[in-house]
Amino acid sequence: MAGSLNIIKLSVGTEDVGDLAAWQSLPQAQTADGLPRHITRMWPKREAEILSSEGSVYWVIKGVILCRQKLVRFDRVTGSDGIERCAMVLEPALIRVTPTPRRPFQGWRYFAGGDAPADLDPKRAADDALPPKLSAALAEFGVI
Repeated sequence: MAGSLNIIKLSVGTEDVGDLAAWQSLPQAQTADGLPRHITRMWPKREAEILSSEGSVYWVIKGVILCRQKLVRFDRVTGSDGIERCAMVLEPALIRVTPTPRRPFQGWRYFAGGDAPADLDPKRAADDALPPKLSAALAEFGVI
């Protein structure tokens, strides 16, 4: 979203948006209040800016940005190894975006709203999703 500060993150091992939704519905992927969360090692130094600008996490699935989720808050969690980590707490809704190819990277990155792909028209959000490889190929050619 333009004007917001976001995070971009790989969804490793996820096949499509439905797979991400299924994973986030598991109890171990949720907070005590039932919201989906993603635990990461690093805490964002720009936390206040992300939250005040209503930032999102943009999910890269199989090399393509396919959806986003609004960030609600960041929680501190301590792993079984005693190391403190960051839980990105998210709204449950997965908002589909214009499929956009993205090269692999490690961890997460800040992602300016001006660089983010546009949300799909809500009428198109219910369309059958193309396989990520096909979405990437079509996006690379400028078809979608």
